[in-house]
Amino acid sequence: MFIFEAKRFAIVIFGALLNALSLNLFLIEANVYASGFTGIAQLLSSVFKDFVGLDISTGILLFILNIPVTILAWFKVGRGFTVYSAISVISTTIFLEIIPLMNLAEDILLNAVFGGAIAAVGIGLTLKWGASTGGMDIVAMILSRMKDRPIGIYFLIMNGFIIVMAGWLYDPEKALYTLVTLYASTRVIDAIHTRHEKLTAMIITSKAEQLEDAIHSKMVRGITTIPARGAFTKEEKNMLIMVITRYELYDLEHIIRDVDPNAFTNIVQTTGIFGFFRRDDEKVV
Repeated sequence: MFIFEAKRFAIVIFGALLNALSLNLFLIEANVYASGFTGIAQLLSSVFKDFVGLDISTGILLFILNIPVTILAWFKVGRGFTVYSAISVISTTIFLEIIPLMNLAEDILLNAVFGGAIAAVGIGLTLKWGASTGGMDIVAMILSRMKDRPIGIYFLIMNGFIIVMAGWLYDPEKALYTLVTLYASTRVIDAIHTRHEKLTAMIITSKAEQLEDAIHSKMVRGITTIPARGAFTKEEKNMLIMVITRYELYDLEHIIRDVDPNAFTNIVQTTGIFGFFRRDDEKVV
């Protein structure tokens, strides 16, 4: 357990380092903006410097923006997730203050693509190990537990605000390059983890009852269990089918690994659901 948590801690720190590198070496000096709270912090830093005369770093603003959502996550999401997300935010802030600002490439397109891709690797790895880089991911997780609505709309609104403000305050061309950064980030995160809000898990296992109990002890999700038989081995098994949010994927993976390491699991994108999908504000009768 200690070794696993040490690896998780190291991955979160490494993800924060990649996020800081993408900002200080590619995006900030090129005036190309990242997504979510990071992009908001960049934009505010630019506005304070260019229009108010205050030189407040992106790292400090990112830390300040994350304080209220981290406190909210502590009560609404869970302490483990919140602690590692806070570690990610604090580490990113420290790295942003340590790493010097510079432009590794003169071509703004290279800055947009490489900055977005490097940040996305950090975000994807952090999500894969059960944490987040803070900001909008925490907001999305809280909203996903409160309302059964597409969380992508909230990302779209925030990122749309960043793009519009970047184009209005500075240069419309910068807004277009910000779109390139957002596209590169999304594609890389999709490859490493997933950006899809809801996922369907189909688990083939010979330990259905133990797995059901383990899942219900940690997750508030319904499960449909149906008989299954291996076509080659003729062995009788069961298939557990459940719909989860992407933030619960980490927990599910480790529950399955602990209970039945030989289980076969298929995770697929869920584009829409009809009927009952349990939320935290609903009680079991």
